[in-house]
Amino acid sequence: MNGELWGLFAGSFLAATLLPGGSELLFGALVLAGRESPWLLLAVATLGNTLGGFSSWLIGYGLAVRYPQRTLDGHGHARALAQVRRWGAAVLLLSWVPLIGDPLCVAAGWLRLGWLASLACIALGKGGRYALLLAALGGG
Repeated sequence: MNGELWGLFAGSFLAATLLPGGSELLFGALVLAGRESPWLLLAVATLGNTLGGFSSWLIGYGLAVRYPQRTLDGHGHARALAQVRRWGAAVLLLSWVPLIGDPLCVAAGWLRLGWLASLACIALGKGGRYALLLAALGGG
């Protein structure tokens, strides 16, 4: 993989963590530059963003040991957790949405939702967002 692809992977990964940042501009710039296959760019961005989102799931999974459910009752977290419980892993199709996607991934891990279903829904949501951007740019 060349430097641009590694940069896209890293940028996509970091954008999907609790750190601030976005990868759409980099993805769009690389698509428009036309030096790589748009499908390869889609795959790299989706992989990086999916693994970044899943790292948030893993953080939540680890936090569940330190902060069991009873410690969060009554702290304003109940509503968000109720939504994740209600929809299950399917709620992670929204993991790409700014401001709510990262906390959804953490909550899903904290609730110990199945890792495979969670990973699949994160990938579908994040990949779908990049696919729509690719189509909007005329690259797909």
